[in-house]
Amino acid sequence: MSEQKELQVREKQEVASPAEQIRSGPVFTPAVDIFENEKEIVLLADIPGVKAEDVNIDLRENILTVTGDIAPFEGAGEQDLLTEYEVGKYYRQFTLSEVIDQSKIEAKSEKGVLRLTLPKAEKALPRRITVKSN
Repeated sequence: MSEQKELQVREKQEVASPAEQIRSGPVFTPAVDIFENEKEIVLLADIPGVKAEDVNIDLRENILTVTGDIAPFEGAGEQDLLTEYEVGKYYRQFTLSEVIDQSKIEAKSEKGVLRLTLPKAEKALPRRITVKSN
């Protein structure tokens, strides 16, 4: 029996080049946690170093694409002595099913964690049916 998934995670892989890039640099796959309740699916993505205005979320043909740019931290008058934290771009895609109400998806970024709330469509919500007697 095949189970329909509301959100399908694409295989985790090294991203060489997700698309034609305007600027060079490494592309990272953010670590993601996904959980659900009766009303929604919540996706948490670790994107440290990415400001909210540098996060892009695109939804086309049931594919949710999350990208984010990491800017260098050093100031104009500073030089690197040790660099362990790389700058570049985050990139991750997810396939959504019709169970998700795509018009009501919300995103919030706080302390390096992107939180996407994917509400379930009304038809997918569980409901109790009352049995009536005459």
